Parts: sequence; structure tokens; C-alpha cells
Amino acid sequence: VSMENKNNVTEFVLHGLTQDKTAAKVCFVLFLVFYAVIILGNLLIIITIKMSEQLNSPMYFFLSYLSFVDISYSTVTAPKLIHDLLVEKKTISYVGCIAQLFSAHLFGCTEIFLLTAMAYDRCIAICKPLHYTNIVTKRVCGWLVAASWVGAFVHSVVQTLLASQLPFCGPNEIDHYFCDVHPLLKLACTDTYIVGVTVVANSGAISLSCFVVLVVSYAVILVSLRTRSSEGRLKALYTCSSHITVVVLFFGPCIFIYMRPSTTFSADKMVSVFYTIITPMLNPLIYTLRNKEVKNAMKKLWSRKVQRS
Repeated sequence: VSMENKNNVTEFVLHGLTQDKTAAKVCFVLFLVFYAVIILGNLLIIITIKMSEQLNSPMYFFLSYLSFVDISYSTVTAPKLIHDLLVEKKTISYVGCIAQLFSAHLFGCTEIFLLTAMAYDRCIAICKPLHYTNIVTKRVCGWLVAASWVGAFVHSVVQTLLASQLPFCGPNEIDHYFCDVHPLLKLACTDTYIVGVTVVANSGAISLSCFVVLVVSYAVILVSLRTRSSEGRLKALYTCSSHITVVVLFFGPCIFIYMRPSTTFSADKMVSVFYTIITPMLNPLIYTLRNKEVKNAMKKLWSRKVQRS
């Protein structure tokens, strides 16, 4: 029997974040503001880095790409979520669902790899400051960003192929606000044990291995700081604190969702909000409010604009 005959589901019904109409209206306003902050905040960072001569170090090169990925990642889920908060029936076509799954994993995985690359950059900058410019060159940065995109593309293709090969013969209701692997596995009318293990091995292994690399890199940084002066230690830790905050906010929920068998919990939706919306919104705030160079660059650009006008 062909897969087309097995699959008689042409659309899925999303349960969304909440069924309560009053709560949905409050969430609509809230997430509309969140999404606006994500777009404006991350665009501001990209423009500032591109237009400021002093922000030309690898750290800001990675940060500009991280901001672009944050905009893209949140755009995969946020507009649909915001729209669905005001409609009675929240539907998404089968093709749209698979496309959303692919895009979410593409940008989410790219963010994981970029955060890991940024930790490598900080590790070299603090542990080998004299060799930093020779090790972390523009070419190396370019290769790291390219590898992040390619690795994420391969990961998302695997996830999408696994999901698209599953037969869906009803019911078609997804207890989530976007299409993800675990909720889809729950609806498949076949044994999904092997696919579920593969999903955990794919998504979970990437999240956990990158998190381990991050922890090791910061452990190396802490060890190397023991020989520094107290002022040097504080300066280095202050530089890394923004990145550590983002890593904890992003990796914690990702590991919770993907480092377990293919089961779904009621808390999954709220946990997913963290890495699809909250973290992309907080990234520009964390990196600007705690970074004097970025704030100074923004002030200079603003004063230049005022002088021109």
C-alpha cells in the first residue's frame, strides 16, 4: 500500500496555547508585543554591528548572525501563534505543518551551533589572547557560520523526512501551538518507537553534546582565570556572562523537550515558548544592556543621525 493511501489527513487542528478566550486575548497582546520587540531589537543589533567600525571583532560577527537567526526562528512560530489566539478553529495544512517543522528545526539548530561557536570564540579570546587574531580569523568565522547552517540543514532534513514518512489516518488534532516532531509522532497510526528513538538521538544528541562543549569551554575559561588579577577575572566574566545567560535560557528548555522519549507533557507548550519566543526576545536586551561597546556604538549612530537631520 502506498504512503499516499495510508495518509488521509490533509490538515491538522492546533490546540494553541490556551482554550480560554479571555486568556487568549491577553496572550494576543502579550505575544504581539514580544514579537515586535524580537524584530526591532534584533534588527537594531544587526544594523548597529554592520554600520559601526568599532564592532568588527568575531564576537559581533557571530552576534549579528545570531540576531538574524532569532528573527527567522521566531517568525516560524510567532505570527501563526498570534493569529490563532483570536480564531476559533486553528488549522494548518499538512504541507504547511511539515514546512513549519523543517524551518523550526533549521533555525533552532543553527542557533545551537552559533552559540557553541561563540563559546569557542570567547574561550580562545580569554585563554590565548596573544594568538587570538591568528586563530579566530575572518575565514575561520565564515567557516564556523557556514558549518552551523549546513549542520542545521542536515539535521532538519532528517527530522522532516522522519515525520513526512509517517502515515496519518486521524485524529488530526495537535496539542501544541506549532508542528513539532513529538506531537506528530503521537498522531501517527503506526508504531513510532524506532522513529522516536531516532528523533531523540538526532535532536537530543545535538542539544546535549553542544551543551557539554559549552560547559567544558567555560570550565577551561574559569581555570585559566585563576592566574589573572581580580580585575582581569571580573572583566572576562562580565564579557562571558551575557552568553552564559542566553545559553541557559535556550539550552535548558531544548534539552527538556528533546532529550526524552517521544512523549508529550502539558508543560511542553510553555517550555517551547521559552526557546521559540522568550529567548529571541531577550537576546538583544541581554547583549545590549550588558555590553558597553554595543551601547556606545548605538549612541554614536544615533548622534550621527541627529546631526544629519
